Amino acid sequence: MNAAQSDIILERMMALHPKIIDLTLDRVWHLLAALDNPQHRLPPVIHIAGTNGKGSTLAMIRAGLEGAGLRAHAYTSPHLARFHERIRLAGTLISEPDLTAVLDECYAANDGASITYFEITTIAGLLAFSRVPADYTLLEVGLGGRLDATNVIDHPALCVITPISVDHEQFLGDTITKIATEKAGIIKRGVPVIVGPQPEEAMEVIEATAARLGAPMLAYGQHWHAYEERERLIYQDETGLRDLPLPTLLGAHQVQNSGAALAVLRHLNLGDAAYEAAVTRAEWPARMQRLRTGPLVDSAPEAELWLDGGHNAAAGHALSDLLARLPKRPTHMICGMLNTKDVTGYLCPLAVQADSLTAVSIPGEANTLPAAETAAAAQSVGLAASTADSAAAALQAITRTDPQARVLICGSLYLAGHILRENG
Repeated sequence: MNAAQSDIILERMMALHPKIIDLTLDRVWHLLAALDNPQHRLPPVIHIAGTNGKGSTLAMIRAGLEGAGLRAHAYTSPHLARFHERIRLAGTLISEPDLTAVLDECYAANDGASITYFEITTIAGLLAFSRVPADYTLLEVGLGGRLDATNVIDHPALCVITPISVDHEQFLGDTITKIATEKAGIIKRGVPVIVGPQPEEAMEVIEATAARLGAPMLAYGQHWHAYEERERLIYQDETGLRDLPLPTLLGAHQVQNSGAALAVLRHLNLGDAAYEAAVTRAEWPARMQRLRTGPLVDSAPEAELWLDGGHNAAAGHALSDLLARLPKRPTHMICGMLNTKDVTGYLCPLAVQADSLTAVSIPGEANTLPAAETAAAAQSVGLAASTADSAAAALQAITRTDPQARVLICGSLYLAGHILRENG
């Protein structure tokens, strides 16, 4: 079998619903019933929602579980280079034959009914998880929480809510309170919920939801703390203190994300090997990832090349903070965004860290923001901006005048995925 087989089925699935996003669980429940409810046959589930840090937190939880000798399924989205990245079975990316088989089974069971791409592929992941032994299942919410296709687990082992900020307003609401209400929709009666740092309005919603459902809450700043001290990560909760290496995932925000992961692992009482593995072994591509090999790197051998897929205002602030911590070096951005994002809010905090921005349109992406509009937004926040036909052309133009520049390719995970495929 080859990758084209799963790609063909995935293409068919795209045509099953006219909208990419249509939040409801009715279609999901119907197909799950047709498949004999695989969600009831999963290893204990850790369900993760939030605006920022979901994927990084999941990666650290998974690394910690594996450091304790346990096996974990993991479901994440979107993928970067290949769809297979979304489904990890007991620690290993799903194989092409297994992916093709579960996609085919879900497509047949759906029998042509209307269902979104995310819904049917999420169900395929749940079906795959139900058939492979593991100790835990890690589920990352796709969008929101309350009506997300992952929100079908009656009694997860734990829920996690990472930092909430404004994003996807057209689907989740235009205030932090409305967005937090959707995210808090994953909280289940009596199930402990680990809560990362939150705006006050979000915390009020989470606390009220947890109280109404009798869900014990373990919140940052109240029940656990995580901070950097003397280039070490200090984690503290009511059971004691742990002095650990800083996370291998870069950025001050990753200290807080690692705190949430450690709170999960501490709640599961997994021990020091798990805690250290969580911060030292986690990998999460396109989150301030240093590119060290590949055609792009070869084309600019003296440059320092980075890739990041953050795409909202909170991500812009986190990225700006990280750039400020790096050794001083001329810094140039290559940026491509979707037209659904707040490009000005994302770029504003980065304007003080970058010397220039070269805007690109995202190849093959219907919802790309045209490069000229990204460049105009950059100019509006004080960045010197231009456009290029591709990231490779932008890199060549930058390094022609500044061969040793720091170059950050950023803006959208879809652009990051394109770069990883092209640079692979």
